[in-house]
Amino acid sequence: MTTRMLLGAVLIAVGAGLAGAADEPAQPRAPGIESPGYVWNEREEEKLLALKAEGNAVRGEISFDVCQGCHGFGAPGDVEGYYPRLAGQHATVLIKQMTDVRAGRRDNPTEYPFLTEHVISVQEIADIAAYLAELPVTPDNGKGPGTDLERGELLYRNDCLSCHGPDGLGDAEDFYPRVSGQHYAYLLRESRDIRDGRRRNANPEMVEVIEGYTDDDVMAVSDYMSRLPLKGAAPGEAAVDAQ
Repeated sequence: MTTRMLLGAVLIAVGAGLAGAADEPAQPRAPGIESPGYVWNEREEEKLLALKAEGNAVRGEISFDVCQGCHGFGAPGDVEGYYPRLAGQHATVLIKQMTDVRAGRRDNPTEYPFLTEHVISVQEIADIAAYLAELPVTPDNGKGPGTDLERGELLYRNDCLSCHGPDGLGDAEDFYPRVSGQHYAYLLRESRDIRDGRRRNANPEMVEVIEGYTDDDVMAVSDYMSRLPLKGAAPGEAAVDAQ
């Protein structure tokens, strides 16, 4: 398997997670990873090195070419939510997710053997994150049904705004992802997985907030997030140290 193919596998694993139905049962843990899992953002060496590296978007675009079969040209993802929109996401968030998959903190048994038996340099991870962070975010993301937006807005403003911001742009320094412009189906699946304990590298503060949500609550807030206005793309921010 070539380096570029491996980078494609990393990004598929980063975005897809379960890459299946929202109600798919929890996946088995990667070998050697003990319950209850790792601290959500521990200072793991590979991640720190990638964060400190100066990403090169030109090289990143070349490396990302093999990933377009799933994430599409310009990394828009798909409205069905199997693959998220990576365009405009913070480089820090992308680096964290890629290294979490490689280290076994974010489960993906299908991709795990490929990502641990072959070597991908931290520089390539930084490059591809830099490329994706600079891509424009377009308003053609998948939207929810729009049937309970009042509830969704109330939940977002009460529970999500302090981290993801009023416009859903997230925070690169604190590793809060951009949610505006993301596909409804992906937001719905990941929110359910975080609530139900299937996504082990989730921020514990979010787990605490969302663990009491009903399915209707999760649907409503995901729908609202999918409709946030696009008021700016996540810039290609400078690398920062993990918390």
